[in-house]
Amino acid sequence: MDAAIFDCPAEWARLLPSGTRRVRRAEELAEHIWPLLALTPEGCRALAERRETGGVVCRLLLAPGDLQALPAQVRAETVVSYGLSPRDSLTLSSLTEPVLCVQRALPRPDGAVVDPQELPLPPLPAPAEAMLPLLGLWLLRMPLTEPPFSW
Repeated sequence: MDAAIFDCPAEWARLLPSGTRRVRRAEELAEHIWPLLALTPEGCRALAERRETGGVVCRLLLAPGDLQALPAQVRAETVVSYGLSPRDSLTLSSLTEPVLCVQRALPRPDGAVVDPQELPLPPLPAPAEAMLPLLGLWLLRMPLTEPPFSW
């Protein structure tokens, strides 16, 4: 597996990029050093409530930008934040007709870079702000030569 998402809604399973594992238990996160790991807000809360420390290691972490701090057991080389704040690396520039905004150059697990840009989104099955971790996975996983949101 090249990527994982922790604690994502079941209805997202069919929308995950190929090679992305849906992780439902925190113990499963310690099985690999993940090239790309996305944490949903719920996943962050679940990890923060666990008493164990250490164990979750990734190269690139996609995490909610409104966290005070990452859960103690998460170690990442690079963190890409998502949310509605202008400080977040991935945000939405419009909520009425959702447009994903890449605020700064983002590293990808394959070594390439996603340049700052705005990407109009196709119709989504849920509010765009709720789907930011999934949208971020697509953006960081798909070949740069293809449209990133082709579900």
